[in-house]
Amino acid sequence: MTDLFEEVEEQLRSDRYKQFARRALPWMLGIAAAALIATLGYWGYDSYRNKQIATASEQYSAAVDAMVAGDKTKAQQLWTEVSKSHAKAYKALSLMHLGAFAMEARKPAEAVKLFDEAAAAAPDPIVGDAARLKSAFALLDTASLKDLEGRLKPLMEEGHPYRVQAREALAFAKLNAGDLAGARGEFVLISQSLDAQQGAQARAQAAIGLIDSGSAKAVPAVVKAAQALPPPMTIDPGAVIGPPPGAQPQPQGPAPQ
Repeated sequence: MTDLFEEVEEQLRSDRYKQFARRALPWMLGIAAAALIATLGYWGYDSYRNKQIATASEQYSAAVDAMVAGDKTKAQQLWTEVSKSHAKAYKALSLMHLGAFAMEARKPAEAVKLFDEAAAAAPDPIVGDAARLKSAFALLDTASLKDLEGRLKPLMEEGHPYRVQAREALAFAKLNAGDLAGARGEFVLISQSLDAQQGAQARAQAAIGLIDSGSAKAVPAVVKAAQALPPPMTIDPGAVIGPPPGAQPQPQGPAPQ
């Protein structure tokens, strides 16, 4: 009799397992299908991204070569194409090149727009802050001190790569606005900064001397030259996003100006 009860109980248990399996099977198949779709989607996106990076790399290098050869028209055309890419580092650097062309053409408003787009596209502060700094320098002669402070002060915070150059730009902006005391204070900080290069310290000391001697009117002439102060982008885009798949390391041409 005991054996009969055990057999019946085992049968009932088996039936419950089968019912559970029939109910769970659609969910399990659904989860497996979702995982497969996600895996294939990621693979497809990664493949597309790598292709975009490889294409942008080739076009960017070709633009650099054209620039070295003196063919600015071709370089501008190629950088325009790269600026529409989804490869963020190449896109940002290309937009900065286009902004430099706009500055050469004396179109500061267009240059600012391109520099701001480069900053938005940049994958990290090294590229992004350089674009923001170039944008501020493009506005140095036309924007209000308040607007320039809004652009430059975030770049002066600890940990930002171009905080000394941003402070120098702010000093010139204050000088242009007639705030001699404020400008002198910024120049003093630069002259004493351990992060400042010798060139920046020398310019700061010269500006302090002119302000103290009452010759501050002579300093604004330096503002024009200061537009070249943002350091050239010597960074290789590959250092930011890695080399294109299958690509061999190539020497880089002149950095964006």
